[in-house]
Amino acid sequence: MPPVRLKDFARTEDGAITILAVYLLAATLLASAFAVEFAYLQSARTQLQVAADSAAHAALYNRETMGPEEAKARAAAVALHDMPPAAYGAVLTAENVEFGVWDAAARSFVSDPTAVSAVRVRPSRTGAGGNPVKTYIFRLLDHGDWDIAAEAVFTTFQPPCLREGFVADGIVDIQSNNGFSNGFCVHSNTYVSLNSNNTFEPGTVVSMPDLSQLDLPKSGFETNEGLQIALRRGYYRLRVLNKIDAIHDDLLTGYGHYVPDYLRGVTVYLTGSKFTAEDFTPNRIHRISCSGTKVTIEQDSHLKNLGIITDCPVAFGQGVLLENVVVFNESTDAKSFTAPSGLSVGLDDGCAPGGGAQLITRGGVDVAADLRVYGGQIIALGDITFSANANGIQGASLISGQEISGTSNMDMGFCGTGMEGNYEAPYFRLAL
Repeated sequence: MPPVRLKDFARTEDGAITILAVYLLAATLLASAFAVEFAYLQSARTQLQVAADSAAHAALYNRETMGPEEAKARAAAVALHDMPPAAYGAVLTAENVEFGVWDAAARSFVSDPTAVSAVRVRPSRTGAGGNPVKTYIFRLLDHGDWDIAAEAVFTTFQPPCLREGFVADGIVDIQSNNGFSNGFCVHSNTYVSLNSNNTFEPGTVVSMPDLSQLDLPKSGFETNEGLQIALRRGYYRLRVLNKIDAIHDDLLTGYGHYVPDYLRGVTVYLTGSKFTAEDFTPNRIHRISCSGTKVTIEQDSHLKNLGIITDCPVAFGQGVLLENVVVFNESTDAKSFTAPSGLSVGLDDGCAPGGGAQLITRGGVDVAADLRVYGGQIIALGDITFSANANGIQGASLISGQEISGTSNMDMGFCGTGMEGNYEAPYFRLAL
């Protein structure tokens, strides 16, 4: 075999593919490394966004019962719990939590330190803050440290069903020949039961978690016009029921978020068991301790601009009208509020502002006939059972921790206005 000369070796092309493969492998490994680091940056950004969402929700949730500074501190604590400073630095401080107002149409946030309806949170990891996201391969491009930031806006809202409608944790049972106008809602966290010949205008809602549980006669869809279109799946945590203690405490002291504007001054203590409108002092909260089997409000009494707290079942006489009145009943009796007929919860004022009334009880409600609700509200931990007068419900919020049972020949009218005096608990959603 002749010897291989150096000149011939330099000219040969054998083994060229091996060298090319080495270059390709190196390029592939470098590209993969950049991809891994980019994914790491994206993961860090996502982690920061999750912390922002959690902190924003915490801020708005706590703002309901706390001052702005304390709520901001709670939000920062949540973010630092999600991303401990030992590993990530201080990603959020109270200065980066702002309360304000959310304009849904313009999708913009307007800062207002006193607001309780929206919050904006802006956590970050930056070089200036001493906690940037550090990379390794990107150092080859002289960019080893990266600044990342996130933003979350949470806002409060009120589910339409809890503003106007019949809402119960248990069954909602409605009989026959009832009319439901556009916007009105019938919701159960268990199921809804309907008889025949009910009418549901377009825009009404009948909802429950499992639509297969809807209780109807065999010809139910044919004899309940508009029902099929009105059906929705849904579940509501009835947060306002958890506010009953807070409502009670505010009314008891005469001070707080849940005291209507028309109530002021010291509490008036009343004795006895039978009362007329003349026994009450306008603009005052009245404490009536139970001295018998029940408290009776005499028939045709027109109570206006006052509050009542009692621990005894209350019987409203026929034709009683409640206008700008809140009555809180501590009784857990199944019939803590009763009326034979003609009880008007709120003034029939065509959905004008004011004039409504609220009945809140730890027990149940039973109105035998002709219940009329105009911009009014009934909140009960127990059952709500009633019969209503045709055209007697316009702007009604009935919320029960158990069941709602209504009879026939009712027209449920929707206001959309005039409900501003009713008790609500905020719900929260991510706006941005």
